[in-house]
Amino acid sequence: MGILERVFLENTVKVWLIAFGVALLGFLALSILKKILGRKVTALAQKTASDVDDFAADVIHRTKPFFLLMVSLYLGSHSLSLPGTAKQILSRFTILALLIQFAIWGNGLFECWRERIQRQKREEEPATRATYAALGFLVRLGLWTVVLLLALDNFGINITALVAGGAVGGIAVALAVQNILGDLFASMSILLDKPIVIGDFIVVDDLMGTVEQIGLKTTRVRSLGGEQLIFANSDLLKSRIRNYKRMEERRAVFSVGVVYQTPPEKLAAIPGMIKEIIQAQELARFDRSHFKEFGNFSLDFENVYYVLSPDYNTYMNVQQAINLAIFRRFQEEGIVFAYPTKTIFIVRDEDPTGSRE
Repeated sequence: MGILERVFLENTVKVWLIAFGVALLGFLALSILKKILGRKVTALAQKTASDVDDFAADVIHRTKPFFLLMVSLYLGSHSLSLPGTAKQILSRFTILALLIQFAIWGNGLFECWRERIQRQKREEEPATRATYAALGFLVRLGLWTVVLLLALDNFGINITALVAGGAVGGIAVALAVQNILGDLFASMSILLDKPIVIGDFIVVDDLMGTVEQIGLKTTRVRSLGGEQLIFANSDLLKSRIRNYKRMEERRAVFSVGVVYQTPPEKLAAIPGMIKEIIQAQELARFDRSHFKEFGNFSLDFENVYYVLSPDYNTYMNVQQAINLAIFRRFQEEGIVFAYPTKTIFIVRDEDPTGSRE
């Protein structure tokens, strides 16, 4: 009997060599195929703007040698006559390698998505990076937790009790840190939905200021007075936020009051004067001007216009120019501004002789 015909673990040496050859050739073929495909897909990804080929190139590059080796060994084992236990062990380790490889691919796809978002933004804020890092940690934690549970189930371990215990423990932990988790998820909501970003001027209830930092738990705002306001992210999202940074133009309303002694023809001319003055401003768009009401001591005109800039200083400059122009025009027209006045009527009592004092 030749050496090739000798039996070793229920298979001849020849069969073992064939199985080893199949596994070796399979590993070499898969490695070469990975290398060739990696080069071609990477070259294609550099020529196109599509993200699909970028994802495909990343998946190929993240395919690990241990996965190719386990696949090759599994293919080579088909030519062997192995006991049921040995086949089961090999099959389980092959599935384990597949699960780990899927986790690596999933993590890679998430990283590619994050890099794509960063390229679109071009400028990455420190708070945004921190939130993305936290989101990446949660994604990886969830991914590897699922892989671990599937791996344990693959090796015949009953994970029902483990999952139930983990669920109970998770609920207990969640209840203990619900405020922290609420702020963390609120931070992710701010990141994804973008109601505010760093540099926005916001008003929350009676507090206002410029957003300086968006953290995992709190958002910090620098007020006009100079002090720093700190909001919990969950409280901030529950509030009504007025974001002035995203205004395209600013609506301005102001009133002008003149004395009751103003002639009717002057009153009729005032809206036209104000319209002319507002239209003369380069950054203002006139809306309306009306004789609104009879006030306690004045005849009131309500005027509305739009400043074609959200900047508050620009608005104040335009309003100042309008106020000065109205003041000069009223002086030229002899129109008098009203101010709080009271008229007192005194009635003298008659004396017994019939004369009045």
